[in-house]
Amino acid sequence: MNASVRDSALLCQQAAIQIAELSTDSKNALLRSMADALQAQSATILAANAEDMSAARVKGISEAMLDRLALDDSRVGGIAEALRQVAALPDPVGQVTRSERSDKGFSIERVRVPLGVIAMIYEARPNVTADAAALCIKAGNGVILRGGSEAVRSNQAIAACLRGALRDAGLSEHALMLLDDLSREAMLELMQLSDIVDLIIPRGGEGLIRFVTENARVPVIKHYKGVCHLYVDARADLDKALDILVDGKVSRPSACNSLETVLVHADVAAGFLPRAVRALRERGVELVGDSRARELCPDMAPATDEDFAAEFLSLKLAVGIVDSEDAAIAHIRRFGSDHTEVIVTEDKVAADRFIHALRSAVVMVNTSSRFSDGGELGLGAEIGISTTRLHSYGPMGAEALTIERFVLRGDGQVRHAESRV
Repeated sequence: MNASVRDSALLCQQAAIQIAELSTDSKNALLRSMADALQAQSATILAANAEDMSAARVKGISEAMLDRLALDDSRVGGIAEALRQVAALPDPVGQVTRSERSDKGFSIERVRVPLGVIAMIYEARPNVTADAAALCIKAGNGVILRGGSEAVRSNQAIAACLRGALRDAGLSEHALMLLDDLSREAMLELMQLSDIVDLIIPRGGEGLIRFVTENARVPVIKHYKGVCHLYVDARADLDKALDILVDGKVSRPSACNSLETVLVHADVAAGFLPRAVRALRERGVELVGDSRARELCPDMAPATDEDFAAEFLSLKLAVGIVDSEDAAIAHIRRFGSDHTEVIVTEDKVAADRFIHALRSAVVMVNTSSRFSDGGELGLGAEIGISTTRLHSYGPMGAEALTIERFVLRGDGQVRHAESRV
């Protein structure tokens, strides 16, 4: 075993105690100074990212991964702004979520406390380095980061800024550990440290997430993929549906909240689908469809079950025609990944049926799947999207990085009178 991984984790565990004891004002000031440091050192970060991008192109990394890896001035500014948004959020630590008086005379409270040490294992996305650090610190935790080799220079540059802000605040830089050893053996060791690490959150492709889930001894929050659906109901406003479809597929196809399948009710298919196909093709989208969709649009390639189950992460979309809302729901239950589903309809009964019939982490009515994002949902930055039904489900912010414990305040009560001396 690689001793440095365990040693790094132990240092983070010790530093996490310091972070857990910080006041809300101190945490917020730290996060704002981290944001300032990122912008002040933007040129250094972008130079490191350019090296990563060049190496990734030589390796033949996919366009979707390149998009996730790429940084520019706007994206660095967005990362810094996300840290400021996290600083502005309510502090979850110390929140009392339940308070009552026992008939025995003591008070009972449920109070949010930090988890401890959180490990992030992720691919390609250098923004995760900052987002994860900010959210973990806001929730009073230490964080161990294990990024992918594609973003190694970008991650190192961002982590150096953040660790510098910790030092400047008189805190241990070990509260944020970026593992230098990117070998599979080191990752396996990290995932076995159940005596140190309290939670692992993997972000990346389905292969990475399955590997972590199958090998970890530490609890794992995960989502394997985002197969997000749009259902255009018989009573849909077709102009709204077209805007929502184009935005959901085209605005950032490499994101896990982009649309991968559109299902159209047969009653409106003839009026909607040809318009949708034209609009999507004008924007470079490749379309595959079931037999009924291809009757309306014969030049569409045939869709297989594998297509309907796929997270394309590119300008590709599967299309199906259904006879009813129940048929759309059945399709989503069969092929979905519990991530995000959208219905476009002016029928409140149909909307409510869709919401209650599906168990996905985010369900939407008449709005774009691209809003399935922690920042858009008021969480500030997000550390991931959980499709695991544990203590958190859906986009995860700082509150999801705490747990609740019981606090009792009494005045000498004992459970059994014979216990008294």
